[in-house]
Amino acid sequence: MFDLPVLNITETALHDNEQGSPVFDMLDMPNAPITRATRKLYVETYGCAMNVSDSEIVMGVMHKSGYVMTDKPDDADVILLNTCAIRDGAERKIHERLKHLKFYKRKRRDLVIGILGCMAERMRDELITEKQIVDLVVGPDEYRALPQLIAKAYEGEKGIAVKLSRVETYDDIVPLRTEGISAWISVSRGCDKFCTFCVVPFTRGRERSRSLQLIVDEAKQLWDSGFKEITLLGQNVNSYHDDASNQDFADLLARTARAVPQMRIRYSTSHPYDMSDKLIETMAEHDNVCKYVHLPVQSGSDRVLEAMNRHYTIAHYIERMQKIKDVMPQCALSTDIIVGFPTETEEEHQMTMALMQEVRYDGAFMFKYSPREKTKAWKMGDDVSEEVKTRRLSEIIEQQHQISHEINQTTIGTIERVLVEGLSRRDSTAWQGRTDSNKRTMFTHITNAGELNAEGKTAGYVVGDTVTVRIQRATSATLIGEIVLNS
Repeated sequence: MFDLPVLNITETALHDNEQGSPVFDMLDMPNAPITRATRKLYVETYGCAMNVSDSEIVMGVMHKSGYVMTDKPDDADVILLNTCAIRDGAERKIHERLKHLKFYKRKRRDLVIGILGCMAERMRDELITEKQIVDLVVGPDEYRALPQLIAKAYEGEKGIAVKLSRVETYDDIVPLRTEGISAWISVSRGCDKFCTFCVVPFTRGRERSRSLQLIVDEAKQLWDSGFKEITLLGQNVNSYHDDASNQDFADLLARTARAVPQMRIRYSTSHPYDMSDKLIETMAEHDNVCKYVHLPVQSGSDRVLEAMNRHYTIAHYIERMQKIKDVMPQCALSTDIIVGFPTETEEEHQMTMALMQEVRYDGAFMFKYSPREKTKAWKMGDDVSEEVKTRRLSEIIEQQHQISHEINQTTIGTIERVLVEGLSRRDSTAWQGRTDSNKRTMFTHITNAGELNAEGKTAGYVVGDTVTVRIQRATSATLIGEIVLNS
């Protein structure tokens, strides 16, 4: 998954814990009225794109209950941290953040602080009993209960609600999206793959898909609201299946593309085992489906892949990559790689390096293996030293940096269609956006095209427009060019 600096659960509900904290089961909890409609909510999100989407669901639930959103924790009556547990480093961030939030708790004794998401299930007892400032701990399938949990917290009761669901998809909840031109649409929740290194099935539950028609309707509503790009989102989107219509993810992609023909459509994340010819051909068929595939490989060794329970071989993976390249020659590719998985040898590390050279990814998310409790890999032991992990990670990062640089040099002189996202954070005189192939692009208006006006408009374009850019130079991470005006 993507590690964004901005949000998984067991089969049984948690009742009173062993330390005697006043927790309660949401199934038995009475509805509690919101006593002050002007209370303000601040949500801080950590982790992957699924967590960002979940935060929008949370804000939708709370907005419906009368809460007003704020982007300043100082102003908030309720602070919710939407957490990630995919790696140890992600959890350490939350522990550090809780230390900082003690300041707000001392200032406001009635301030409610809650932990949502992955850490909620993994560390529920510790968060409530040891982190005294935490008032409630809520898992990803219990967000409907938040208004009542918070009302109870105002009465002095700490709450834990982390029950997993086999049916919850939040289909009837309207996510609160406050700004931007790009939006996430969750198409499924949970995962059934049970990769041995991954905690997601234990924290987000089993896989279930949303209604195809409701997803298509949501895409239409987003277009009507001014959004220009959507990402269809799931832990494993290409195993999506709508039982009512017996349609798969390729069918969903095609229906959505036809419903909003001017909307850019992306999707994430895929699993190599489920990447079908039908899906690849559907991507190629529709111009508004972006030509970008993120397909995590994790390792270049068949033995390691088997130990990871990934369900495919390197030969199968390479065949899928070649199919994508044959059908969509300009399609950009990215992946996830884990170094230092238990028992990974130096030779197997070199196999991963060789795979990267063969596939030639445009980009990659690269991580050191991080042991997670409850997973099968946890029982294998963590026998690759931190020093070796660090060195191997450095080697694959350096190699990917070089490959990305080489690929991006081939774009010099080409004309790219770029969705305008706003002014560059690094250069206030330049704008930035992304190409269809998901490459970050910085561009300036052409000579004599005029300066930026008060509305942030240049050469007749605004945020949300798609502009034509001639690429003049490129780094490993960014394309740089200038707008080409229509004659």
